[in-house]
Amino acid sequence: QVQLVESGGGLVQPGGSLRLSCAASGAIFRIYAMAWYRQAPGKQRELVAHITGGGTTTYADAVKGRFTIYRNNPKSTVYLQMNSLKAEDTAVYYCNGRWRTDDYWGQGTQVTVSS
Repeated sequence: QVQLVESGGGLVQPGGSLRLSCAASGAIFRIYAMAWYRQAPGKQRELVAHITGGGTTTYADAVKGRFTIYRNNPKSTVYLQMNSLKAEDTAVYYCNGRWRTDDYWGQGTQVTVSS
């Protein structure tokens, strides 16, 4: 059974930075495509950033130039570096791992951007 455990969320002021981490266990991490999603109150879950096993990245338009997704395969961890945070980035952030029919989610970590 694959487990994904997120950490690093919290309260930050507008313009600040946070780094989210997602540690994976029980899988051959390097073959999994990993992604970060977020869900704000009253809204649907949306894709924030994605990284393939080979390291190719894609981003939602709303976060391009501010967020960076990267992975450390020996540590089985994927990260989301979030800079220049805005109030509209406030959401629960979820880690996702996929390979063929495997599809796993973490429990989520709250990010609140407020002064």
